[in-house]
Amino acid sequence: MAHDRIKGNLDLLLLAALAAGPAHGYELAASIRERSDGEFVLAEGTVYPALHGLESRGLITSSWHVVGGRRRRVYELSGAGRDARDRQAADWRRFASGMNRVLGASS
Repeated sequence: MAHDRIKGNLDLLLLAALAAGPAHGYELAASIRERSDGEFVLAEGTVYPALHGLESRGLITSSWHVVGGRRRRVYELSGAGRDARDRQAADWRRFASGMNRVLGASS
């Protein structure tokens, strides 16, 4: 998928991936890649700045954990993050439904 389309929806992708539970950045990128059947392949240089931005806005929290013998920062949704995910998902569904109607596809 075009990079600009992913960039505009990266926060929602990360928040949705974190809804499954706490994870470190590499796990989040792998989860998004798997759940999208390889459509969304996110580089670390994209994921980590976005995670830092979500954290600075209070939508996620982080803490350090040892995972597989390595120290990693693990991210988790905050209450505000769950609310933001729900709002953004509803907005996305309305947008996709409208786009599908214009394109003549069933929603």
